[in-house]
Amino acid sequence: QTAPTQQRKPIEMSLPINSPSVEASAGAIRKEERRHFPRCTVRVPIEIHEEGSNIRRRVETTDLSRGGCYVELMMPLPVGIRVQATLWLDGSVVVIQGRVATRHPQYGNGIMFIDFEGQGQGEVVLNRYLDAVVALG
Repeated sequence: QTAPTQQRKPIEMSLPINSPSVEASAGAIRKEERRHFPRCTVRVPIEIHEEGSNIRRRVETTDLSRGGCYVELMMPLPVGIRVQATLWLDGSVVVIQGRVATRHPQYGNGIMFIDFEGQGQGEVVLNRYLDAVVALG
């Protein structure tokens, strides 16, 4: 007789909210990872300006990658809206057009970066910053 096969459940890995600031976060291991770039758990000042609104929200990222970031907001923005995000990275200002990709009520938003202002200089600054964070980790 053959023993019945058991399906394996995905392994859940969680990092504490107060994990070290230079640690790539795994969240949970999934069959299909939607992110194209690894995330760094790092707090960076960010200003989020929702398209069509005069309100600017100054918060910090909880993680950051070449493709986006996550920010904690008590009143998260709706998925799909366009935003302008301004990051302050080691004395440089990086302005990015983005879109809200995820929403977690009373917790925050994931923002996907779409386009960098400044003829590509912002993207270069972000990439150098993230490379330095990874090198320190």
